[in-house]
Amino acid sequence: MQNLLLKISFSRRIIAPIEQEARHMIAFNDKKNVLMECEYKYTLQDREDGNLYRDMFPYEEVPKCTFNFRLTPANPPEEIWITDTTFRDGQQSRAPYEPEQIRELFKMLHQLGGPKGVIRQTEFFLYSERDRKALDMCRELGYEFPEITGWIRASKKDFALARELGLRECGILVSCSDYHIYKKLKMTRRQAADMYLGVIKDALDAGIYPRCHFEDITRADFYGFVVPFAHEIHDLADESGIPIKIRACDTMGYGVPYPGASLPRSVAGIIYGLRNYGGFEAGQLEWHGHNDFYKAVVNSATAWLYGASSVNCSLLGIGERTGNTPLEAMVMEYAQIRGTLDGMDTTVIRDIADYYERELGYHIPPNTPFVGENFNTTQAGIHADGLLKDEEIYNIFDTTKILKSPPKVGISRNSGAAGIAVWLSRRLGKEVSKHDAAVTHLREWVDAQYEAGRVTNIGDVELEGEYHKYMEGENS
Repeated sequence: MQNLLLKISFSRRIIAPIEQEARHMIAFNDKKNVLMECEYKYTLQDREDGNLYRDMFPYEEVPKCTFNFRLTPANPPEEIWITDTTFRDGQQSRAPYEPEQIRELFKMLHQLGGPKGVIRQTEFFLYSERDRKALDMCRELGYEFPEITGWIRASKKDFALARELGLRECGILVSCSDYHIYKKLKMTRRQAADMYLGVIKDALDAGIYPRCHFEDITRADFYGFVVPFAHEIHDLADESGIPIKIRACDTMGYGVPYPGASLPRSVAGIIYGLRNYGGFEAGQLEWHGHNDFYKAVVNSATAWLYGASSVNCSLLGIGERTGNTPLEAMVMEYAQIRGTLDGMDTTVIRDIADYYERELGYHIPPNTPFVGENFNTTQAGIHADGLLKDEEIYNIFDTTKILKSPPKVGISRNSGAAGIAVWLSRRLGKEVSKHDAAVTHLREWVDAQYEAGRVTNIGDVELEGEYHKYMEGENS
């Protein structure tokens, strides 16, 4: 049967009448200015038993990454931004923050995000008196950005709480994998979808903008549940006139950024499908990644590049299990992808890291990018010699200007005279030659330490003490 030809915005799902036998339509894409074939609509596939993708997720083995070599076109949105989950997911793996601590971190998030609000939103738990006090303290600051949003489970009781607090937007948990639907909720897909839709309708009736958290999307039946359920949400949005967001949650970190990877693990495929088959605009799509397989950052950047405006992060990546996408990492990804910081104040990243260690007692692993004690520290003598000649040779960028973190050297048996010269130059605030007498003395002292059997690095306090002893001797 001949397909129906419509000229529509390809960013929205085709909802015009169509004869039942037709499985495809062609539509004029007014952004690409060509006719394109597109799926019309997928029907929710209910089943007695869940599809657990056992070939891909055998559990007794490392998960399999499969390919179908279908290449998804990159489609970066006109605008991208960051959202924060420090006070929600970030509290699921550590002792709860005190309300005063949340307020201080919230202030720093506001400063880091800059006047354009690149850090667009942050979400709060709503359940305890402590949570609600923190929310009120942050709201009293009067900032436009980051906007305060909430998070609830898909129940009418939880929704009533969000409504009482007067939030404009609230996240709602709508688990979409059969692991959650059949094994955790003990429901069928249709039963779960109906339960979720009921809560979403309640939010819309009250004028709250729902953000639907598609939990465990990287193990979900994409065309059997995810897209059909997205269609039903889209219909509710059309009826109400209120835009609904989808947060694609890579709950277990299974997402992969590889071109040609197959669903449900393909990040590009998920974002492409939600836009082109689900009918959601870039600004309605958000990626929430976990770092179980070391892919949180690259998966988040992939989501941006393939059509989601928003990526959800937490400060220092703190979150359940291996953590979330580190917010400071996506600040740097934003700058690399867009070629500008758009007013973000990256020096605040140093303040945030110091606050965590000083006020919260949180130990940042020393090799953590951008914030760890050693992220721009070299111990190799040949690298230190390069720093001595020009720090650009062995420093990722001007870390003094951008992160308030000057490049450093750590003194060990491999540092040599160049390493000690760089160390001393940083201490004295002036350039010191590696042939300086003080450098020669300190190098001989360091070498003697290791010849006597030392195996640990030389600490700054030790080396500084030896330097002062040497100078006292020289001046006596």
